[in-house]
Amino acid sequence: MNDIPVITLNNGVPMPRLGYGVWQVPDDEAERAVRTALEAGYRSIDTAAAYDNETGTGKGLAAAGVPREEVFVTTKLWNGRQRTWRRAEVLEAFEQSLDRLGLDHVDLYLIHWPRPMRDDFLHIWEAFEEIAASGRARAVGVSNFRPADLERLGERSALVPAVNQVELHPLFPQPELRDLHGRLGIATEAWSPLGQGGELLRLPEVAEIAGRYGRSPAQVVLRWHLQLGNVAIPKSVTPSRIRENLDVFGFELDAADMARLEGLGSGPRAGRIGPDPAVFDI
Repeated sequence: MNDIPVITLNNGVPMPRLGYGVWQVPDDEAERAVRTALEAGYRSIDTAAAYDNETGTGKGLAAAGVPREEVFVTTKLWNGRQRTWRRAEVLEAFEQSLDRLGLDHVDLYLIHWPRPMRDDFLHIWEAFEEIAASGRARAVGVSNFRPADLERLGERSALVPAVNQVELHPLFPQPELRDLHGRLGIATEAWSPLGQGGELLRLPEVAEIAGRYGRSPAQVVLRWHLQLGNVAIPKSVTPSRIRENLDVFGFELDAADMARLEGLGSGPRAGRIGPDPAVFDI
């Protein structure tokens, strides 16, 4: 199976609309998980230096035997509190990610989050411009950037991020940010497309919609993302769930159900933007 629709990024690079993410997958499990995902039909794999599983991810890419040109690989630069990034350090970190992945290039390289209190992202982006120009990252972008961060970046650089990867799901739909992405030509990618902690998938409203379509709650939520035009990267290490999450192309939600799912985010339930401080050193 390899008929996942693509979105064309602002530099002309095609990116699969549904990918597989390995956040919280231990490095020694990443090889099996990535290989399972690729064998199921995924052609987009998302990792990050901060996940500590680039090595296992690279082994999974190699073990699956899928031609490199058929797989869209994303990784990220982690700019936590422990250091201030200079140009040479950014370029070195990029090389280290490539080495761990066993690749000579990635398809997308992201700044993991802005850390606006230090303005690191403005300096990091200058090195990202070099990486993009070299072709060793086919596209560059950002993660967890707010509208103000994107606007500040636009004041300093003519290179518009290809992607902003953020928490996004029906409980936290971020319509204003999505609208800004549309105006700037930035693809919206959801790093938490099914919500956090399972709350979203347990809601009676979601279960009722899923029952009418004969689908799982996860499939319904992923379909919501696809119909909005988002890129989604669900995460799981369970082979059956990995395959189930890919089976979202044989049905379409009607306008009323799309609106019902979007409306879930208008109540007291809400997510947050940015990495979890309990997990990452931020």
